Amino acid sequence: MNARLPVACNRDCGGGCPLLATLEGGRVVRIGNNPAGGPFLRGCPRGFQAARQLYAEDRLTRPLARSGPRGSGRFREVTWAEAVRRVADGLQAVRDKHGDGAILALGGSASCRGALHDTGALNARFLNLVGGHVGESNSYSSAAARYVQPVMLGRDKPGVDPATLRHSELIVLWGANMMDCIMGCEWRARLRQAKKRGVPVIVIDPRRTETAKQLGTQWLPVRPGTDSALMLAVLHVLIDEGLTDEPFIAAHATGFEALRRRVMGRAAGPSTTPAWAEQVCGTPAADIVALARELGRRKPAALLPGLSIQRTCGGEDAVRLAIALQVATGNLGRLGGSSGAQNWGGLPDPDVGCLQVPQNPASSEIPANDWADAVLRGSAGGYPEIHAALNVGGNYVCQGADVAKSVRAMQSLEFSVCHDLFLTATARQCDVVLPATHWLERNDIVFTLANYVLFSHKVAEPPGEARSDYDILADVAELMGCGDAFTEGKDEDAWLREFVADSEIPDDEEFRRTGIHSGADQQRVGLAAFAADPAAHPLSTPSGKVEVSGAACVDAGLAAVPEARVLPPTAQRPLQLVTPKARLRIHSQLGALPWFRERDERALWIHPRDAAARGLDDGSPVEVSSAQGRVLCPCRVTEDVLPGVVALTAGVEPELDEAGRDVAGAANVLTSDRPTLPSRGATMSCVAVEVAPAGH
Repeated sequence: MNARLPVACNRDCGGGCPLLATLEGGRVVRIGNNPAGGPFLRGCPRGFQAARQLYAEDRLTRPLARSGPRGSGRFREVTWAEAVRRVADGLQAVRDKHGDGAILALGGSASCRGALHDTGALNARFLNLVGGHVGESNSYSSAAARYVQPVMLGRDKPGVDPATLRHSELIVLWGANMMDCIMGCEWRARLRQAKKRGVPVIVIDPRRTETAKQLGTQWLPVRPGTDSALMLAVLHVLIDEGLTDEPFIAAHATGFEALRRRVMGRAAGPSTTPAWAEQVCGTPAADIVALARELGRRKPAALLPGLSIQRTCGGEDAVRLAIALQVATGNLGRLGGSSGAQNWGGLPDPDVGCLQVPQNPASSEIPANDWADAVLRGSAGGYPEIHAALNVGGNYVCQGADVAKSVRAMQSLEFSVCHDLFLTATARQCDVVLPATHWLERNDIVFTLANYVLFSHKVAEPPGEARSDYDILADVAELMGCGDAFTEGKDEDAWLREFVADSEIPDDEEFRRTGIHSGADQQRVGLAAFAADPAAHPLSTPSGKVEVSGAACVDAGLAAVPEARVLPPTAQRPLQLVTPKARLRIHSQLGALPWFRERDERALWIHPRDAAARGLDDGSPVEVSSAQGRVLCPCRVTEDVLPGVVALTAGVEPELDEAGRDVAGAANVLTSDRPTLPSRGATMSCVAVEVAPAGH
């Protein structure tokens, strides 16, 4: 078969890219941008090279049952009938022994944006129909933001569409690395457009990233975990120089006066001057003043924070202060401005149906960051008792904080199952491993992070006996007595046609032909009605306004006034490690494939000053040590990272030597699952480490 069909990555990069697959002789030979997406919706190498994963030689093609110790990688091939029976019997045995709520649902990252093939929704739907499960109350990605934003802004969606940047006179990317961590495929082109027309694009990051080099006009360095201090200093300049929008503050916020007193030193704590902040965050005071003046004078200004700033100790305060800055400057809810809140999921998707998850009979949840601790400690740690895990499309041993602890947790379970394309670090710890299909081997509707939705065609047959997660769980559900409830008598095509029939999409066949349906308004601004008339359109907060500080924040377990909670380096571990996303990996996905591996930098970034103090040259092998573990890798000596800061990209699968050291460059061997409070979010974006020549 020769054809060109629309497809879309159903992955956890947030790209939402409309792509086009070219088939020759029934084989995918090329993937490129879908012309129907227009000039701004553009893909990246991870999607363009997806066929390399599709046709990888080490794809799982038959079900596996463990035949050696967990983690040994020793399995034997079994039939699907045996595999499904093993899964049903294993889960039922745990339920019979420990109750309905003893099974932990893991995964979701492999395919998390599909209307039908959403690994998180499929897993939860199945487990809830067979008695319930322990779920995750938040995510590794955005726990602090998801906790804080409803407290400050209520239930209203606070995002903006990328096209609104055409109205911006200033753009601040605060920890938002949109070249590597895409979070919407339109942003890069819109930022290039803004830069071309002369709009300042300021990139605030501990590293001079490709975003800073290609999309930004200025790189403003900041030490990891100190964004709150920098924000407080910017507020100090705005207040001190009369650059705040006082009428907007009075009409739209409550609690700003308490923040003002704190910033100006009229309450507990020092005045948060630029000179004070320079000592904390390493950003020159003069640059802080210049940033504040730009924010105060250029209107409208869009402040777009990345998820990284809230994955640190005190991440909740960074979220609060980013929103406070946009309130102070009158940019919240304004066309060309932003709310300062996270844009991830910040606006509604087009009205299209998706697979529904029934209520969880067990009603048990744990923070995602706590999963390993919950498995190991159970009720002694205040968690549910967990004895089994069904992991559908997740690699928690690699992607979770503290690899050693994650391994201990997986090995302590009575029974565990993994669906995946490859024998990952997590799959190696499981009792049954089931071969799943690739997104190019399924039809689906794919949601994005903007006002359009995509249709992705099946363009390849699964290898061997690989099956979709939907079909796998349907068979297990049948054995456990709820097959009809799980499928409702529908196959893939019937579900997808039903989703479209009850949607805003006017023509299903045209949607499948073009691969894209765009919402009518591509310049939406979250909270615009509230910004225009707060009395007529109050927020769903206690005051009806933005809760900058005060009782609502205290009731949620937050400090009354946002502060800078910073963990300083120690004499033993004086360097701060950041673990950013890699350009050519989606978490751990793609990293083992030769084409990606050859182009994937796995060296530790270190500043020349820190390298010289440790006798390191560019390319030197180093040992990176933290309280959790040790990693061996080469180093890259570069001025693209702040002194005192080192960087190692996340997503590499661990490989341990006889001494227990990782030799692959797995960043999460070094990270801790100590949470930021009160959200219990991850803190993997700032880790205290030391670096030494390998072998010393």
